[in-house]
Amino acid sequence: MKILSTLILYFSVIHLINAQQKYWIEFTDKDESNYKYQENLSEKAIENRKLLNLPLVQYTDIPVKNEYLKKVQGNDIQIVNTSRWLNASTAYLTQNQIEWLEKQEFVKKVSPIKTMIVPLEMEFDKSLIENPKEVQFTTAISQMEANLIMKAGLTGEGITVGVIDAGFYNADKNKFLKHLFKSKSILGARDFVNPGQLDIENLKTYSDGHGTKVLMRIAGKKGNSSYFGMATKAQFYLARSEKGDSESREEEDYWISAMEWMDSLGVRIINTSLGYAIGFDDPSQNYKPEQMNGATAMISKAAQIASDEKGILLVVSAGNEGSDPNWRIVSAPADAKGALSVGATANNGMKMGYSSIGPTSISYLKPNVSCYSMEGTSFSAPVITGFAACLMQAKPTVTNKELVEIIEKSGPLFPYGNNYIGYGVPKSSSALKLLEGEELNPSIKRKIANGKDFLNIKVDDKDVREGIVFHKTDQKSVNNQEVITGSKGRFKVTRPGENIMQSSIVIGEETFEIFW
Repeated sequence: MKILSTLILYFSVIHLINAQQKYWIEFTDKDESNYKYQENLSEKAIENRKLLNLPLVQYTDIPVKNEYLKKVQGNDIQIVNTSRWLNASTAYLTQNQIEWLEKQEFVKKVSPIKTMIVPLEMEFDKSLIENPKEVQFTTAISQMEANLIMKAGLTGEGITVGVIDAGFYNADKNKFLKHLFKSKSILGARDFVNPGQLDIENLKTYSDGHGTKVLMRIAGKKGNSSYFGMATKAQFYLARSEKGDSESREEEDYWISAMEWMDSLGVRIINTSLGYAIGFDDPSQNYKPEQMNGATAMISKAAQIASDEKGILLVVSAGNEGSDPNWRIVSAPADAKGALSVGATANNGMKMGYSSIGPTSISYLKPNVSCYSMEGTSFSAPVITGFAACLMQAKPTVTNKELVEIIEKSGPLFPYGNNYIGYGVPKSSSALKLLEGEELNPSIKRKIANGKDFLNIKVDDKDVREGIVFHKTDQKSVNNQEVITGSKGRFKVTRPGENIMQSSIVIGEETFEIFW
């Protein structure tokens, strides 16, 4: 009977929790007079801000007023998380509690959390290809010219990277990550879902190994011959924000807490292979496509603060809904203008079918860039993160926004990026020159069709047999992509319809932009 009573009590509590909705409680103001940045930022964070000429005192760093938190808790409301950046807390609320909060002068807004976070992919591509020096690189980093990064002696050394993910189970036992633990490069790990537990050691849900595989894409290697990532000597903070065994609404505030924690520690690059969009048990809580505008989701607002105020480079998976007719577009926080959003390409450079596209309703380009990944944008984003860490090592004074621009400009489609793959796969050869201040002339050759419905293109490489084409209804919105074939360096591109205004073509190492 004691066991039965305990079970009844347990399920009653679970039912009560599930019956309540989780809300953001936004506050009106902060106490600016007593704030001391030295007590809220680590020495590393202060050092970074001085290096990047960022203000040491920022309104978003000031803690939420303690008196407000006490008033909320005094009404029998249990606060789950609190965000300094957003001046807000989260809590499960009853209708009576909502009505009470909305009457308080110190409360700016009470709004339900309408997002869910899910790992974008579980598996990873194990394929390796060999270069002439018998050093093995994955297809992704090989296409990005990892050999040039290695030749320049860049390994991410001295750069601190944060990874926010679903879990890092068995990371310390992974053969491609042993060097990180041997060199004590994992500086810290926090579980924001179950505080106090170290998820590297404890398996909690089916997705707890996801972050381990993401970490491999940033820094993984085996000896000095097989490389999964470029930033093999970077240092890391790891955070778990995903409750992988349920489709709940809790994860958004965990993610924001992880971001603020990493910022306070001086982390300059953060990778997150997670996305907020649709998939709730209650469909009415899903986002609408028009809300992927960088200014609706709380997580996207936090991502923009990280970019604009904290100098953090946030690298985000674009999403895996490219083939979903009910969604297709990027998920938050990949919609944030300041985030470096990464899509996935096939081996030939075309967008993978699953890779999410950028909304046509926004003025800026999403995704920003892409790279090879057969099994999810979860594993294309960390490749770019490792690349960025190596570039930052080469020039520590580079800002996050300068780094985004350099990575974009190193793509073969710059300046004619599209909402399928952004500016394409970044190239180390171009990025290293840009980092040194060298101005590169766009490699794209402009072609004017003058009313014709087809155009013949000639390339220098007579051996190349295939090219890819992105047909666009305007400068960035792709209508369809296709493979074209040719011989002896000659190719024919046909306009598929009157609605096509421009077409981007990549044939071997050459790129073209046709204006129909």
